[in-house]
Amino acid sequence: MSPIGIFDSGYGGLTILSKIRQLMPQYDYLYLGDNARTPYGTRSFEVVYEFTLQAVRRLFSEGCPLVVLACNTASAKALRSIQQNDLPLIDSSRRVLGVIRPTAECIADITKTNHVGIFATPGTIRSKTYDLEIAKLHPHIQVTGISCPMWVPLVENNEAHMPGADYFVKQKIDEMFSADPLIDSVILGCTHYPLLQAKIEQFMPSGVTVIPQGQYIATSLQDYLSRHTDMQARLSQGGTLSMLTTEHPTQFNECASIFLDHPVDAQRIVL
Repeated sequence: MSPIGIFDSGYGGLTILSKIRQLMPQYDYLYLGDNARTPYGTRSFEVVYEFTLQAVRRLFSEGCPLVVLACNTASAKALRSIQQNDLPLIDSSRRVLGVIRPTAECIADITKTNHVGIFATPGTIRSKTYDLEIAKLHPHIQVTGISCPMWVPLVENNEAHMPGADYFVKQKIDEMFSADPLIDSVILGCTHYPLLQAKIEQFMPSGVTVIPQGQYIATSLQDYLSRHTDMQARLSQGGTLSMLTTEHPTQFNECASIFLDHPVDAQRIVL
């Protein structure tokens, strides 16, 4: 088998995996969550790069010719180094893709005011990767990034829909619109945040569009495969899904149910 590899530091990438499988159910998929070492959002560039490279190598060893970093922090802190420095040494025929550029590409078609907000982890915000990607593609768009360190724990503790989440969500929305009242489009720049989308929209000013990444990543991957038929031909098409985790499988399977509408049976590995 030659599945599409999907990597995340934890569980959030399951929201990306779900949208990709909805759009392209025919392929085989292998998901790897580095749950034992999550979160990545507060770690240094060097550590995130080291951990991400270990995960990519593991997915390659499992037969994946293509790996998607379904993690904004890994995409921000490790993707470019892996693409430019490691892939030529490991196997130049394999590919590693991220989630930031596809999101940045779509934003010009959504915003009308050309003022855009980003909610993300501290690591993604500090990297300014969204700012740089959007500036390269759409230099007329002004970007305001707000880090939300409490949002991932809210999701993983199944508090996303609880009243206790209200304060933390409203606080960050108020911070964003104090910084730039002209924002009309907000990117959810962490794969956990779609589970908070209903709560976010509850406190969002009227007329502001909230943009989860999953559908844009899925569409971008589908387009990539249509343009790279050599890679498409290498992927196995059995419609299967396998799961790997660095955490205890029971813990992973229980938490994964928050993100997916079906049970999973993960295998534990050591990176």
